[in-house]
Parts: sequence; structure tokens; C-alpha cells
Amino acid sequence: MSAIEARLAELGVTLPDSPAPAANYVPYVVTGDTVYVSGQICMNADGLILGKLGADMALEDGAAAARACAIALLAQLKSACGGDIDRLVRVVKLTGFVNSTADFTQQPQVINGASDFLVEALGDKGRHARSAVSAAALPLGVAVEIEGIFQIA
Repeated sequence: MSAIEARLAELGVTLPDSPAPAANYVPYVVTGDTVYVSGQICMNADGLILGKLGADMALEDGAAAARACAIALLAQLKSACGGDIDRLVRVVKLTGFVNSTADFTQQPQVINGASDFLVEALGDKGRHARSAVSAAALPLGVAVEIEGIFQIA
């Protein structure tokens, strides 16, 4: 087991198989030492996490959805690294999209669910630049979608 996966196991997290793309795109692109991971929508063991922040979903549930996106990002990263996630040098940047009402302004607190998890799991390797934006709707009605940029060895 890799060092990163051992740390994830301590947190009670096992990386799932990387989700297949839902349309005509690739799940990640590796160029040089950079991995660009396509947007990952929030899913858990029960399926898609649906909802709109500011309407029918609480902030804490949105943050949990963002955490689920971060786990999916790491699963894609592991695939991009040929199964060796310990090639990760650092998380460079996340862009988080929050399905929210026009008057909801706590998108950063929602995306903290992903950021906090990555720092907890990866330490300083998990610290990153970030954007958190509102979206009127997201694919399939999910609450959160996050894309990521990673540096690998």
C-alpha cells in the first residue's frame, strides 16, 4: 500500500475505481509533470449527491459533497499515475462549482470540504490555489463539481 493510501485508510477512506467519463472527453490529461483532472461530480456509496445550496441542501451537506469530489479527484490522479499515487508532488489548483441559488454566497465554505480533506490527507502536498464559484445548475442535478490540477514526479 502506498504512503498516501495508508494515510487515507487512517481517515477511513479507500479510493474507488476512477469513474469513467460521462461524455466525449477524457478523465485526465498528463503533460510533462502536470495532471489536469476533468471535473468530478459528487457521488457516495448511495449514488449521486443531488441538491442546490441555498434551497434544499445545508452547508454541511454541500461540504460533504465537495469532500466526495476530492476523493474522486484522487482516484483519477491515481489512474493518471499508473496506480502509483505516491508520485504526487502537490495539489496545484482546484476549481469548485457549487449548484446554488442566486442569493447563496458561501461557495468557499462548501469547497472547503474538498480543501480541508486534501490538506488533512496529504499535509503540505495538499495545499493549493483555488476558485469557488456558483452555478445555476450542474450536470445531473449534483450539488458540487470540482476539477483539479496536480504536479507529479
